[in-house]
Amino acid sequence: MDFKKYITVVSDFPKEGIKFKDITTLMEDGEAYKKAIDEMAAFAKEKDIDVVVGPEARGFVVGCPISYSLGIGFVPVRKEGKLPREVIGVDYGLEYGKDRLNMHKDSIKPGQKVLIADDLLATGGTIEATIQMVEELGGVVAGIVFLIELSYLDGREKLKDYEVFSLMKY
Repeated sequence: MDFKKYITVVSDFPKEGIKFKDITTLMEDGEAYKKAIDEMAAFAKEKDIDVVVGPEARGFVVGCPISYSLGIGFVPVRKEGKLPREVIGVDYGLEYGKDRLNMHKDSIKPGQKVLIADDLLATGGTIEATIQMVEELGGVVAGIVFLIELSYLDGREKLKDYEVFSLMKY
């Protein structure tokens, strides 16, 4: 399936010069969305994954249906102050400053095989922070999946020690 035909490219959003890749038009088409999730779940199934981890918010849109498809759990990665139990956290760089991501401290068991899922690989900062937390808790990152990879931003370079599957590349 040509998934790119289901992505709407919006010029100058969120600021001038950006060509935003809008995944909501793919999600609105049930057949295309299901096929996209099925292909990413097939990659995960080959890795014998124990749990799926996804950063908010669009990582939930990808990771939750993959975990459901595989019949395994989903672990959310959230911004500071959004998780109710004891957390671990990692600061990561943004274009203008930094932010912090958190994960429940008891969400990953040592030795669990983890799939990290997100909608978009750009510079790789969010996923790098997510990997750091998974590994700090003793999880093994067995694979990383994205709907879209912006290959011109070289985010994959930060993930070179991991197996990465991208459904679409721009």
